[in-house]
Formats: sequence, C-alpha cells, structure tokens
Amino acid sequence: MPIENSGDSELCLFIEPYCEDYWMKPGEALTVRSEAEGVDVWFDTYISKGCVIVWLYEDGDPYKIVGDYVVVDASGTRLDSGHQRPRGQRWSAGGPIID
Repeated sequence: MPIENSGDSELCLFIEPYCEDYWMKPGEALTVRSEAEGVDVWFDTYISKGCVIVWLYEDGDPYKIVGDYVVVDASGTRLDSGHQRPRGQRWSAGGPIID
C-alpha cells in the first residue's frame, strides 16, 4: 500500500497495533507491505490531522492481525520505526499528538 505526503508539512504513518511511527516530509512516499507468503492482506486506513493510521489484517478478518510487514521508502530501503521522527514529538494513548 503506497502512501504519499502531498501536503506541505510532515505526515506520520502510524502502524497499529504495534504503535510504530514513520514520518514523511512533503513530497515523500512510503510503502507498507506484508512479508508473509500466501496471505491476502487487507489494509484498514484511518486519517486524522497529520497522521495516517494503518491496520493490516489477514483476509479482512480484524481478529487476524498481520505482524510480518515492512515499510520501505521510494528506493526500496527498509525503514525502522521512528524514521524521521520530529525531535520532542509528544504522544498520547492513541498515537502522536499533532498540533
């Protein structure tokens, strides 16, 4: 699932239920994909101010969460959680606080 930040400020890609965050600068694109073989992955996507929240489910079943996934940049480089996280980023139980 490709995600592109076409806005003019940073955008957080937040993967649930693992609370992993990946930050995109304007114009950047990231891709979320499953690494599991033979699994039909469905993506549930929620949008809030400055944040795209993604859940990965096997066969669309919300009780079968896909845990074997990867986030890559436009060149295919695998990224770690916290990629480009803004210094001093604040958090709540629901994810990053975007002012």
